[in-house]
Amino acid sequence: MSEHDVFRAELRDWLETAAPQRLRGGAASHEGLEGVWGGQRAVFQLPEQRSWLDACAERGFTAPGWPRAYGGGGLDSGEERVLREEMARLELPPPLMGFGLEMIGPTLLRYGTEAQKQEHIPRIVRGEIRWCQGYSEPDSGSDLASLQTRAVRDGDHFVVNGSKVWTSYGDLSDWIFALVRTDPEAKKQEGITFLLIDMEAPGVSVAPIRLISGKSPFCETRFEDVRVPVENALGEIHGGWTVAKALLNFERGMVGEVFGKSRGSSEKNAEKPKSRLADWARLHGHEEGERVEPRVRDEIARAEMDERAFHLTLQRSRDAARAGHGPGPESSFFKLFGTEINMARHELMVRLAGAQGLGWEGEGYTERDLSLTREWLRSRGNSIEGGTSEIQRNIIAKRVLGLPD
Repeated sequence: MSEHDVFRAELRDWLETAAPQRLRGGAASHEGLEGVWGGQRAVFQLPEQRSWLDACAERGFTAPGWPRAYGGGGLDSGEERVLREEMARLELPPPLMGFGLEMIGPTLLRYGTEAQKQEHIPRIVRGEIRWCQGYSEPDSGSDLASLQTRAVRDGDHFVVNGSKVWTSYGDLSDWIFALVRTDPEAKKQEGITFLLIDMEAPGVSVAPIRLISGKSPFCETRFEDVRVPVENALGEIHGGWTVAKALLNFERGMVGEVFGKSRGSSEKNAEKPKSRLADWARLHGHEEGERVEPRVRDEIARAEMDERAFHLTLQRSRDAARAGHGPGPESSFFKLFGTEINMARHELMVRLAGAQGLGWEGEGYTERDLSLTREWLRSRGNSIEGGTSEIQRNIIAKRVLGLPD
């Protein structure tokens, strides 16, 4: 028996005790439960979500590949895969999610001082702190290096003034990682510093932004004479662009993975995944006898093959990362293709629903039909957030394919 077989056996014993029965079998998805993001304002729709987070955090399974010294699980790539497979076997939800795990955590592990790692990483692992991202500004979106939020040195503090926009979940977050201009005379990319800012610091204010879908996670975050300790700079002062690019690679990989997940497959049953698209088609009358209409079957098959191929590519990338290879320009491919898959899936579902996919409110529509309309509208933003699809195609063309300008 290999070491990984031993680990799997021990893990199964632990899961039988620690994994709440109410969360097994995909119950979180069936009941429409939201994911757990942690933080000081964490929301647990069920007490089992809290106990599941606590059990996993105690063993470092919220961040299984991170060093044990900072509260992570310290697992190797094989053990991580076993953990994913065993959680998928029981169809358990992730115990914790968010930008802390997917974006700022990996960046802190690479660029943070020991003091910064000790302060922030364990709290991320335990779900005690929630992070948001302060990159985009009202006049600095895809041209991120043109940002104008200023940080002026005043002794052992920076004084920050400016605003950030599209700050996802800024109203629910405890800390923000932000790019600020610390040398206005330098070239755009050379005068930027990466700061870690407490959202409770005096002078920080947040205002929600509403989208066409009727709701939104986005906010505008303002800084008015906010004092931030110099020791909260991640990486070199004026060298924040290097840190920012590394984090963008983590972000684009995260966005691609989130939107590229197939809603009908799991690692426990890769050979014959359940097709929720086919179920959706049957629900809306696209069937001949016991089979879905041939034309619709072709569209569903194409969509699910794309999703499955993308899932396997992400898996290879995760394995490479665990072997010590950091994310590279291929993360732009993940973001681009993952969001395209998500938009295509929603387009297909709306078309399959017909008139039922056009409702906004009123009688004659199920809750799922109305939710689909809003999800379809929301998906249109996928081609913009995290770097527009046009920008991603340019990066792929230049950095991956080596095409001339």
